[in-house]
Amino acid sequence: MNLNQLTIKQAHKGLKNKEFSAVELTEAVLSQIKSQHKEIHAYLTVTEELALAQAKRIDKRIKNKENIDLLAGIPLAVKDIILVDGVKCTAGSKILGNYTAPYDATVIKRLKQVGAIIVGKTNLDEFAMGSSTENSAFGATRNPCDLERVPGGSSGGSAAAVADNQCIYALGSDTGGSVRQPASFCGLVGLKPTYGSVSRYGLIAFASSLDQIGPMTKTVKDAKIVFEAISGQDEMDATSMNPDSEIQNSKFKIQNLRIGIPKEYFIKGIDPEVEKIVKGAISKYEEMGAKIVEISLPHTEYALSCYYIIQPAEASSNLARYDGIKYGLSERASGLLEEYLKTRERGFGNEVKRRIMLGTYTLSAGYYDAYYLKAQKVRTLIKEDFDKTFEKVDVLMGPVTPTPAFKLGEKIDDPISMYLSDIYTVSINLAGLPAISIPCGKINNLPIGLQIIGRHFEEEKLFQTAQIYESSF
Repeated sequence: MNLNQLTIKQAHKGLKNKEFSAVELTEAVLSQIKSQHKEIHAYLTVTEELALAQAKRIDKRIKNKENIDLLAGIPLAVKDIILVDGVKCTAGSKILGNYTAPYDATVIKRLKQVGAIIVGKTNLDEFAMGSSTENSAFGATRNPCDLERVPGGSSGGSAAAVADNQCIYALGSDTGGSVRQPASFCGLVGLKPTYGSVSRYGLIAFASSLDQIGPMTKTVKDAKIVFEAISGQDEMDATSMNPDSEIQNSKFKIQNLRIGIPKEYFIKGIDPEVEKIVKGAISKYEEMGAKIVEISLPHTEYALSCYYIIQPAEASSNLARYDGIKYGLSERASGLLEEYLKTRERGFGNEVKRRIMLGTYTLSAGYYDAYYLKAQKVRTLIKEDFDKTFEKVDVLMGPVTPTPAFKLGEKIDDPISMYLSDIYTVSINLAGLPAISIPCGKINNLPIGLQIIGRHFEEEKLFQTAQIYESSF
């Protein structure tokens, strides 16, 4: 096995046993990036000098027989919407094409403290708006499983980088499925943490009540390692908090596990093969002793509509800061208003403009109550559905997406069809719940993901449940 194909656990063991150095591990990853960049286009920026300097520091610590963290010396890719001090951060947009981050995001600060190696910034749908990574201002990313297909989005660059061994693990962000959907399309483990469990400080804001940073890894154990390193309260993010340790550390046996299957997740529109594979994975749990309970989430049918009102509304507010005056692209004009308009016209892509217009419309006088306020009330009902369900079951299971990875160009001109890719994932963001995608099978060599959804701050239960399935092979 090549060094870049290792998991976090394997790489840590090799570094500790001095089977190879952190520099050798980093060079193996950088070599893979160089050889595959034209074909896959996973990265927007490669930080070779930074990575090798960080790796040399870790090798020095190992040589001095110092204890090293599980993530020390392990190459990491970062979605290009998360700030890394002194490194360009574009959010996949022309409007931030030359913007250099002046500080580290909290998650980056925490990973640097434990000795992680940052090899680069990955491609994404512009401002994380998309489900295919085709909306990037800098070109699409391809799925390593099939180069004619999308890797998913918006964290498609991070997913492709992990799947093609161009890093050992990656960070993505999930606003409506943007970690879980690309993880499913590329055959990875992807965690969307509970809202508030991971600091958003230094994550370029898209929809602030929905955004969460999450890990994308090769195994469930690796996802747990990364989550534990980046989670926890941060004074720079008022929405962050430390979960109750009793909740996080609760143990359970598979025989006592009650799995809820939402009937609304298996209706017309899902690919029959996807349904078969996901139900087959759930039946494995039943064979191992878990109890399967069919449940109902009655407001699921309104989730996508609700999401596509709240999310653009928050986006239109957050993206108002890109005016050509403070930072980023600036188009000079004779008047201030004209300068704003010219900058935003040239700097934003079509999907971003579409969502800003949708959001501005729903927040405008006369429409606020009819759309935005009503969507917030429906959001409460969606959350209540989950709360009632979790009184009866421990976790929920279902598909991540209705289809396998679709072809490049297949949906880019049909936004409604593209939005439907998120039909099984947006409810979780609206309710602030944690959910994990794990590989559970393939259709014509295209990976399919199983989604496991848990109660607030019960990531530990998700990891234990997911690991039982992963360990059964």
